[in-house]
Amino acid sequence: MTQERHILGISGGRDSAALAVYMRQNHPDLPLEYFFTDTGKELPEVYTFLDRLEGFLGKPILRLNPDRDFDFWMEEYGNFLPSPRTRWCTRQLKLRPLEQWIKPELEAGVIIHSYVAIRADEPSRDGYQATHPNMKVHLPLRDAGIDRAEVIAMLEQADVGEPDYYQWRSRSGCTFCFFQQKIEWVRLAEHHPDRFAEAEHYEKTAIGGGSPFTWSQGESLAELIRPERVDQIKADYERRRERLRRSRPRNPLADPQCDTIDDVYGIDEAAGGCVICHK
Repeated sequence: MTQERHILGISGGRDSAALAVYMRQNHPDLPLEYFFTDTGKELPEVYTFLDRLEGFLGKPILRLNPDRDFDFWMEEYGNFLPSPRTRWCTRQLKLRPLEQWIKPELEAGVIIHSYVAIRADEPSRDGYQATHPNMKVHLPLRDAGIDRAEVIAMLEQADVGEPDYYQWRSRSGCTFCFFQQKIEWVRLAEHHPDRFAEAEHYEKTAIGGGSPFTWSQGESLAELIRPERVDQIKADYERRRERLRRSRPRNPLADPQCDTIDDVYGIDEAAGGCVICHK
């Protein structure tokens, strides 16, 4: 008989966690293997959330660590920062460890079913593309018609909740993800000044080596964190937030303070990013 495996990638974000909860509740007999591709540059809140999710699942989430770290690959790419145009961090620190983990069994004829957290309200997203004929990709949340609101409700009902970083940031992934909004860089400096300083160090190294990219489009982190610029970024965010609040229909049950960054900027957690990192 052909052997089969069932794997589900956890990103540290809400959607992949909700998918794990959904599969645990609706397919408890499926021998799912949960994994997390750990770049070593994740927010501390991510690891806390993974521990909490493991408690609900009743089984460990395998940490896949790349055999070469961020510093190695940055040097390999000429000290250029990863960017939306050159996503070497995704390729080398997320996709490569996953493919190395499953490649031997795929080539030995094992059918591997991969479950990916694409919601029903994300019609334009395709998910992680199978790179081998023995890999089968499934989208259970989309198939079940589950949207963002239901994802959040599912996590609350399971007493897993959301990662704490959603209080100030819209996406999971690396501490210094280049898809962050400018307000998120400001809040990274406020919540984790040591991580912001590390990102600034990488940026200075890249600029010194001739890289055309900065972490945040159009300005360096040194420029972004100047007090007058911080005030401007925060004011812009609050203006957007107020416009959003005024444009929404009145709901007496809604909390006027609960607008999130992705609400204010009209983005989804994974907009523009990769499924492995942000879902």
